[in-house]
Amino acid sequence: MIDRRKFTFAGLGLAAAGLANRPHPATAADKEFPVTKTEAEWKKILTEDQFYVLRKHGTERAGTSPLDKTYSPGTYHCAGCDTALFTSDTKFDSGTGWPSFFQPIEGATGSSTDWKLIYPRTEIHCATCGGHLGHVFDDGPAPTGKRYCMNGVAMKFVPKAGA
Repeated sequence: MIDRRKFTFAGLGLAAAGLANRPHPATAADKEFPVTKTEAEWKKILTEDQFYVLRKHGTERAGTSPLDKTYSPGTYHCAGCDTALFTSDTKFDSGTGWPSFFQPIEGATGSSTDWKLIYPRTEIHCATCGGHLGHVFDDGPAPTGKRYCMNGVAMKFVPKAGA
């Protein structure tokens, strides 16, 4: 367990390294999107968990989403605005406990830099409403080498007609 003194000295180390208080790139929250709602309006249409993830940049616990093990033909849509985000043919089992894809539908997502863990990660958000979906990493399969690690609660699955 780290005590306050060690934490303070660790923070001084970050400052000395030039990482504390450095300007960070804009986040999705700083951008304007085609679909906008007030916090009260989002709370009316989203569950508490969806609101926490999509609007407050939260993360669901690994292994809790039924979408992690859904492999039927279909499309994964934003739970906030119904934008189609990923197709089932880009989904793979990453073993992380979150639904993972190697590529989004073109133009469906955007990205920004997330500094919550002190080091930068690439956050993925819905290009239509700005809802936080998850993060992308460079350890995925071919053909892209990307792993879009998404929160299942941020999406809904729409089965392919006739499947």
